[in-house]
Amino acid sequence: MGFDSQLSDTDVLFLKPASARRAEPAQGPAMPLITLPNRQSLTTSIRATAQVFEDPLSTALLSRIQLIAPSDANVLIIGETGTGKELIARHVHALSQRADQPFVAVNCGAFSESLVESELFGHEKGAFTGAFAAKPGWFEAANGGTVFLDEIGDLPLNIQVKLLRILQEREVVRLGSRKPIPINVRVIAATNVRLEEAVAAGHFREDLFYRLRVAHLALPALRDRPGDILPLARHFVDEYRQRLGYGDVALHADAERKLLQHPWPGNIRELENVIHHALLICKQNVVRGEDLQLSSLQLSRRNERHSTPSNPAHNSHDADEGHQQLQQALQALFETNGSNLYEDIESTIIRAAYNYCHRNQVQAARLLGISRNIIRARLIRLGEISALR
Repeated sequence: MGFDSQLSDTDVLFLKPASARRAEPAQGPAMPLITLPNRQSLTTSIRATAQVFEDPLSTALLSRIQLIAPSDANVLIIGETGTGKELIARHVHALSQRADQPFVAVNCGAFSESLVESELFGHEKGAFTGAFAAKPGWFEAANGGTVFLDEIGDLPLNIQVKLLRILQEREVVRLGSRKPIPINVRVIAATNVRLEEAVAAGHFREDLFYRLRVAHLALPALRDRPGDILPLARHFVDEYRQRLGYGDVALHADAERKLLQHPWPGNIRELENVIHHALLICKQNVVRGEDLQLSSLQLSRRNERHSTPSNPAHNSHDADEGHQQLQQALQALFETNGSNLYEDIESTIIRAAYNYCHRNQVQAARLLGISRNIIRARLIRLGEISALR
């Protein structure tokens, strides 16, 4: 989804502590659970629709959010796809002085370079072909509140320049106009790539990076906060059994073990999908281990990357040997004195990463530490994908 203009913010619910779920009465303080307000319409989304704070890493994150949220400082949220970056952004907004003002969520990777300027900053009538009426942009729509820029690393460089000016001047100029419009917004940006590497590679402006990173929140992957896995699983069981009209549904002990052992490359969203599917096929209102259809392809690739854990020297040797082979191949290419050598090498790297990631642009971009827009543009130029894809 590219744009969410809802004024409703994060729903904050409270669950019993996991340790108290099997015995009544419950003991101990309630555990916070935040969910997207329109979560029932997001069954095909890659976004996480719920977030809990029971694992020590999560409780530390929640404490940091509570410190950062009341200020007006821009925030940069870093985390893998499916870790709940928008949920965290909504929670920051809900705890801020702007809580009763608009929260506007924008996916910077959802629009082409030709459209993103108009969508972000608005346009005047006649600004371009098809602009039959003036239209405010997302920054104007968020005036007084918060604008959440997801996948900020996908913004083209020319748009990054204009965004930097808006953050500095606190005013926006619509496409086709010269009249600045004062705005008062707090910016929360999110990325699943390392922006420092994108800055070093020249794909992201350093001055914009520091302007956005006044405060930052690092979201740990689900595999790194195992204390959240079962509370989240139980939440999704309860969520989907109500949608399906089921009575109480239990998680069997072998299902719990299987959930805790899985590395969750798709994070919270993958967990939700697994639980949803399990409820469709489980018997006698009990989810067992065999009902959990986990991502075996991603697991096998993960195991290949992390093979022989008991012998890290072997992995280091393989990496050194790979670098030596790469240097030899480059040396051979240098000796040919061919033209456009840099472009040829870069194209080869792009193709290799794209094929390694089973022709998935997002995963290939993450592997290389660049934005999806950059890799998409290069793949179009190479003829690997259509410009309409």
